[in-house]
Amino acid sequence: MLIDTHCHLDTRRYKDMEQVRAESRALGVDFCITQGTSPQDWADHLKLAAAMPDFVAPCLAVHPSDVTEVNDEQWQEMLRLCRCHSLAAVGETGLDYFWDAPEGWEEQVYHARQQDFLERHFALAEELGLNISLHTRDKVGKGSACFEDAFAIARHFPKVRPVFHCFIGTQEQAERIFSELDGMISFTGIITFKKTEPQQAVAAWAPEDRIMVETDSPFLSPEPHRGELNIPGRVSFVAQKLAQLRGVSPEHIAAITTANARRFFRISV
Repeated sequence: MLIDTHCHLDTRRYKDMEQVRAESRALGVDFCITQGTSPQDWADHLKLAAAMPDFVAPCLAVHPSDVTEVNDEQWQEMLRLCRCHSLAAVGETGLDYFWDAPEGWEEQVYHARQQDFLERHFALAEELGLNISLHTRDKVGKGSACFEDAFAIARHFPKVRPVFHCFIGTQEQAERIFSELDGMISFTGIITFKKTEPQQAVAAWAPEDRIMVETDSPFLSPEPHRGELNIPGRVSFVAQKLAQLRGVSPEHIAAITTANARRFFRISV
């Protein structure tokens, strides 16, 4: 059994969710964690999880790229939904300095709003006794300000364990996540791509009890399906590559990542 710990199954790109579930299970993936990111998809995630409780568990949050579009009323609605539904975690939230600020926003103000929302999400996770799924992305070649800012906020909430999803950082950053935040990292199809040796090196090195696998569907479809619409089932290709990098069997990777996901997201599947 494998668990896809990060996907986005509300998207209208999937015409038949029953087919997605069947194809995923045929590939050995029995469960997935779907991530809400904006007022436009929160209800869809909850509806899907209610319809497929044996396949999907939901998370809700505001993605950092959407913080300028969310008003106080919508934020209060998200709080209400999170407090009255069973969630796997708070997510996907975080910081994203890769994209330029939206029109009419200064970069510094835009980043400050992202930081404010991230602190709010951590406080919510602490209130609900949940962990948190984090997105961090800096501009290529422009340092690690995004990671450092998210890390600083996370340190103020020691009761909340973060998973840095789609991890493409350094071994040093991963070590800090483990030792200072009691956090996790998860790997996507990126580790199956060519010219990703630094990410593959971290995947080969990371301690067994700190790693999970994900697809980030419908994005980042792994080789040999790169460029295609991704589905949770293809986390099996990520697991196979992870096993190859670490010199262990795919069955071993399935066992440890599933156990880690069950603990982190507090699921009983």
